[in-house]
Amino acid sequence: MTQHTTPRGTAVWALVITGVAGFMASLDNLVVTTALPSIRKDLGGALDDLEWTVSAYTLTFAVLLMTGAALGDRFGRRRLFQIGTAVFTAASAAAAMAPGIGTLIAARAVQGAGAAVMMPLALTLLTAAVPVAKRGMAYGIWGAVNGLAVAAGPLIGGSLTEHISWHWIFWLNVPLGLALLPLARLRLTESYGAGTRLDLTGTVLVSGGLFGIVYGLVRGPADGWTSTLVLTGLFAGTALLTAFVLHGTRAANPMLPMRLFRSRAFSGINAASMLMFLGMFGSIFLLSQYMQGVLGYSPTQAGLRMLPWTGMPMLVAPLAGILSDRIGGRPVVATGLFLQAAGLGWFAAVITADASYGIQLPGLIISGIGMALFFAPASHLVMSSVRPAEVGIASGANNALREVGGALGIAIMSSIFAAQGGYESGQAFVDGLRPALVTGAGVVAVAGGAALLIPRRRVVEAGGAVSAPEAREVVVG
Repeated sequence: MTQHTTPRGTAVWALVITGVAGFMASLDNLVVTTALPSIRKDLGGALDDLEWTVSAYTLTFAVLLMTGAALGDRFGRRRLFQIGTAVFTAASAAAAMAPGIGTLIAARAVQGAGAAVMMPLALTLLTAAVPVAKRGMAYGIWGAVNGLAVAAGPLIGGSLTEHISWHWIFWLNVPLGLALLPLARLRLTESYGAGTRLDLTGTVLVSGGLFGIVYGLVRGPADGWTSTLVLTGLFAGTALLTAFVLHGTRAANPMLPMRLFRSRAFSGINAASMLMFLGMFGSIFLLSQYMQGVLGYSPTQAGLRMLPWTGMPMLVAPLAGILSDRIGGRPVVATGLFLQAAGLGWFAAVITADASYGIQLPGLIISGIGMALFFAPASHLVMSSVRPAEVGIASGANNALREVGGALGIAIMSSIFAAQGGYESGQAFVDGLRPALVTGAGVVAVAGGAALLIPRRRVVEAGGAVSAPEAREVVVG
């Protein structure tokens, strides 16, 4: 990877710029969920149309993540980061001004495309700007901001919708994006990946494959898992991803070399990440509806009551990053995942149609600590499990797997919910929510097991000797 000399102070600016970018992209995954009733009242549309305001973003985001990372490696990571930020900002303004549901869905799809370029390159640019010995702490802060955005999406969306207007969940991105563009140009250092040519075959295969899989997962609960379009998407997507894997084993310079998965570190953290997002996204999606639809809280009241969960990353994740620098990311990530599973299990055990807030509180706190312990060390493990020239595509692959996990989680847990319960009454909702949460807890526990497969770290210098803290961390399988 070719890179200019990093000026003093660039690391702090890189953390600020990439943190804000990651916050915007992560926030938009769930910020719309609590605003759907207001959007439907203003713009009309059937239930399927409302679901697409969430799904259109998820779909393009997941499909284009690896492509965005590959384009950054080829044409310049800072340059593509700026382009992604500009697209995301413009699409946010278009969504805020949408005159109808169709326009809003289209704007959400373009938002997802911009975020898919912006998100993996944010982490790559941060890695390039921060010295090795400080990366755990930097990833901790970055992970705290992103974890807060994911979990606080319902709170922020609900508060803006309730007290101002649903349009402001999109207007919020515009001043942030406009501020990032000149800062990125002035404060970030340009860098490139090792490859000189874009892998067009791999790009087409992975984009088409992820589109088919994510489309099938998103539409399965609404259209039925045996519908023609859903089955076509799932089977065609699987075939294309299989071809992508074969291409990655045979091509001279593939966009995702399959040899990376021979590393237990790379395979373990990616499996854990996908399963974590599967269990967490599906749970938050349903629990935010439970607090409002069953317990009768307003969007703001529900968001405030979830603060022990959503606010915990701001307190714990930076400490988790420092801890991972000292003892390695593996035990921190595994502990976080098992705590997250325990928190979801607590919810499943205590929820009723009239559960008090006090009985829910332990589950919120345990889940918050668990999520905070996961985010920062997970990013560190991903970036330290590959060679420096491959951090861009490693970030893209990890983010793509997380998004597929999130889409899969919402699809699976919504299907379980619909099969066991429904929206007819509070008790019916709880009857569906409980088995869905049990499933989420089980999946996150499996993610903890996957994290334990990551080898213990060894810190070595280029010459092979055990070194001081400024040495590069290498996780070996």
